[in-house]
Amino acid sequence: MTAQPALSEDDIARLPYRLGVGVMLLNAQKHVFVGRRIDMRSEAWQMPQGGVDEGENPRAAALRELEEEIGTAKAEIIAESRGWLDYDLPHHLVPELWGGQYRGQRQKWYLMRFTGTDDDINLATAHPEFFEWKWAEAATLPELIVPFKRALYQHIVREFSYYLP
Repeated sequence: MTAQPALSEDDIARLPYRLGVGVMLLNAQKHVFVGRRIDMRSEAWQMPQGGVDEGENPRAAALRELEEEIGTAKAEIIAESRGWLDYDLPHHLVPELWGGQYRGQRQKWYLMRFTGTDDDINLATAHPEFFEWKWAEAATLPELIVPFKRALYQHIVREFSYYLP
């Protein structure tokens, strides 16, 4: 197998963002669902997120991603980000993710109220992404995520702060 050629900063800057969605899922105590990714055994936790399929409505994508990642879509949308939010991948990850086609993601974020119980959450989905999960206080989210997504998480917490304790 041949190694991918290194991309220059100019090459990366010319790449588009992958269209995606993210979900801040709140339980009755207004704590936020976070999971630890199977492909990253670090202490980094993240909220459910993923790509928008061709022709798919972002709201539908958010509910689909929730079900694909945590085994349930028992949730109702209570707010959405005012705009689309971008994050850039560290340069060394660009060739490794999404076939090297994207520099990062442009995401629409949704705040959802979880209408199920903890027993409804099942990480053993068809294509598992998380190996562990917990409910976390919203204020701690930026500290839990990988550093390159920290500013995005800070923005989301600020934007949805009206709904948070």
